Amino acid sequence: MLGDANASPMLPVKDLEKAEKFYEDILGLRRVHEEPGVVATYRSGGTTLNVYRSEFAGTNKGTAALWEVEDVDGAVKDLKRKGVKFEHYDKMPGLKRDGDVHRADGFDVAWFKDPSGNILSIQTRNAGSRDN
Repeated sequence: MLGDANASPMLPVKDLEKAEKFYEDILGLRRVHEEPGVVATYRSGGTTLNVYRSEFAGTNKGTAALWEVEDVDGAVKDLKRKGVKFEHYDKMPGLKRDGDVHRADGFDVAWFKDPSGNILSIQTRNAGSRDN
């Protein structure tokens, strides 16, 4: 039923103004819709990402959204120049940390948080099969 429908992340944020600056200025997403003070919708590739004000922001302990990129190391370098701090998870099975990037055979991933504490990641494009 939903296999052919697009899915869009909904990320709760504490401060919508800070979130807008982060997603637009730091991550470079383009805002395509907003309900002032309530929700902002961004274009990211062929999908959208929504951020909305919520008292539950940052309570998720897992990755809330990820971006697939060709060059994880280059993306990490660009984001670090913009002040993004990366998370380190040294007990991830099968991954070894190399600076801010966690690596496995043919797979690179790096995690960071938005201003509300949502865990986000960038990872190698087309790493592994997603057809399952």
